[in-house]
Amino acid sequence: MVLDPKVTSLHSDYGSFDRPLGAGEGHERDVEAAVDGSSNGMAQSSDVYQRQPLLPGAPTKGKDKWSGVASGSDYYVDDEDEKIDSLRRHPGIPNGSGNGVVKLDIPAPLREEPRFPKEKWKTFLAFLFMVVNFILTTASLAMVHERVPDRNTYGPLPDIVLDNVAAQDWALNVSEVLIMIMSNSAMVFIIFHKHRFIVVRRIFLLMGLLYMMRSITMYVTVLPVASKTYFCSPKANNTSPLLVTKRVLQLISGFGLSINGKHTYCGDYIYSGHTVVLVLNSPKRFQPIHWLAGIAVLTGVTMVLVAHGHYTVDVLIAYYVTTRLWYIYHTLANNSHLKQYEPNNFLARLWWFPIFKYFEKNVGGTVPRQYDWPLPWPRRFLAKHPNRDS
Repeated sequence: MVLDPKVTSLHSDYGSFDRPLGAGEGHERDVEAAVDGSSNGMAQSSDVYQRQPLLPGAPTKGKDKWSGVASGSDYYVDDEDEKIDSLRRHPGIPNGSGNGVVKLDIPAPLREEPRFPKEKWKTFLAFLFMVVNFILTTASLAMVHERVPDRNTYGPLPDIVLDNVAAQDWALNVSEVLIMIMSNSAMVFIIFHKHRFIVVRRIFLLMGLLYMMRSITMYVTVLPVASKTYFCSPKANNTSPLLVTKRVLQLISGFGLSINGKHTYCGDYIYSGHTVVLVLNSPKRFQPIHWLAGIAVLTGVTMVLVAHGHYTVDVLIAYYVTTRLWYIYHTLANNSHLKQYEPNNFLARLWWFPIFKYFEKNVGGTVPRQYDWPLPWPRRFLAKHPNRDS
């Protein structure tokens, strides 16, 4: 809107006044005011008037219809008004129309990505990563078995626990039974977890990392057999690829356990694989199950030492490595700023950080502890019959 000044003859700080009208001018002014539909007082006292109509499409009143209007050089035209006038005079141009309506182009809203995507393909890759490293661990054991010192020449190393506890072979079976119970219980919780694909993907990745490091530590340093009663298969004095493959298949068929008679090779000490599997986190909301899991872990680790299946240092290293890896991994996963390579982010210098970043880059925050029914058919049935009592 542009407000044009009205030319007046008298001006002061308190307003503008028209000059006194003569007899003839007063009559002409009254006639013009009557034609325009305005009062005589308004015509004389108004200092400004509206040059453009308020409503679109209304006829524009010319400057010659008003009294006391100066020439075109006496009023100011704004650029915005010129733009609006141009839009009204040219209705065919973009974003404008003849009735004064302006069209605004609003971009479509972006599709919101889920914070916790399933990413089944990454879960499958994490499973392959765990399987490959488990095979690597069994291959390392198959070769280490040929390098184990002869138990008839070299006895067990001095150990504060093993030296004071008599070996009980049955205790190792108890530990492995607890491993199977806890592993199956953990899988049940994972299946009923709302974000089960993220949880199981992390389990696969962590187990793969632990297996990889264990295959290296047991191969570089071979310790004497800790038990004097545990059965070890005779050495073949040969590490041909065919022999290693046969031993790997035998170990995999028994899931690396001794209770089924498949694990008859010695030398897998640093660090304890039994302790790695036993040290699992349980949901803290279910306090009874949480405490039962803690008791099972303590019992299983104790039984491993009672059976002389591992040295005490093997158990301590396994506990430390497993818990530190778990804490570091979830600290990185629960803090988005730690997922980036930054000068002050020293955790990004971990050798497995690129692997972590690939699997966790799309997870948007801490995974909540939520559980739901994993199968579709009961939910579909309830959706069809939401309230059968009504």
